[in-house]
Amino acid sequence: QVQLVESGGGLVQPGGSLRLSCVASGFTFRSYAMSWYRQAPGKERELVAAISSAGVTTSAAGSVKGRFTISRDNAKNTVYLQMNSLKPEETAVYYCNALGALKTPYFDSWGQGTQVTVSS
Repeated sequence: QVQLVESGGGLVQPGGSLRLSCVASGFTFRSYAMSWYRQAPGKERELVAAISSAGVTTSAAGSVKGRFTISRDNAKNTVYLQMNSLKPEETAVYYCNALGALKTPYFDSWGQGTQVTVSS
């Protein structure tokens, strides 16, 4: 059974930083590309960043390039998202998932997500 457990969110001031973590289980983590998504109130879930199975290749949405960094530790079955220079409009629930074809989430099931609130 796939389990994805996100953590690390919280309340941060504009311009601040947070590091999110996602611990995965129930599948062979090192064999899957992984990704972070976010969903703001009233909006669709969007892909934020992705990383290849070995961690060699990463990509990020244009709006977060240069500010967000995705990384992973295959020994710990964990993927991370370092977020710097956060903006109020990035307030959302952040989720991780494996990365499927055409940048869609691979697994149908999702974790509970972690709330990020950017506000002064």
